[in-house]
Amino acid sequence: MTRYMLSVHDEGPESVAATVAPEDMQAVFEAVDAFNAEVRAAGAWVFAGGLTAPSSATTVRAHGGELLITDGPFAETKEHLGGFWIIEAADLDAALAWAEKGSIACRGTVEVRPFQDEPPA
Repeated sequence: MTRYMLSVHDEGPESVAATVAPEDMQAVFEAVDAFNAEVRAAGAWVFAGGLTAPSSATTVRAHGGELLITDGPFAETKEHLGGFWIIEAADLDAALAWAEKGSIACRGTVEVRPFQDEPPA
């Protein structure tokens, strides 16, 4: 089994939180909870997490012997990482099927990326 990261990309002003009425957000939370339960039941679950707003980020750059710590996200863009799932799947097609369900549940864009293979010890 390969591990994949299914990352949820929040699209700034077009994000779910910005376009869904607050009273309808409960339906999104419930859909994500149901998706999480399905992933767990299938044995594909490794872990997952939602992230706070980009304004809470701190970026650390340690290059050439110098350290620079700045407030805010690394990229200056409307889009940002809103959360993620780490799953185990037999292949990319299986991971894409989970991503489709996750995208429907969270009403967001989900990127699928496999983890690198570990070098032999």
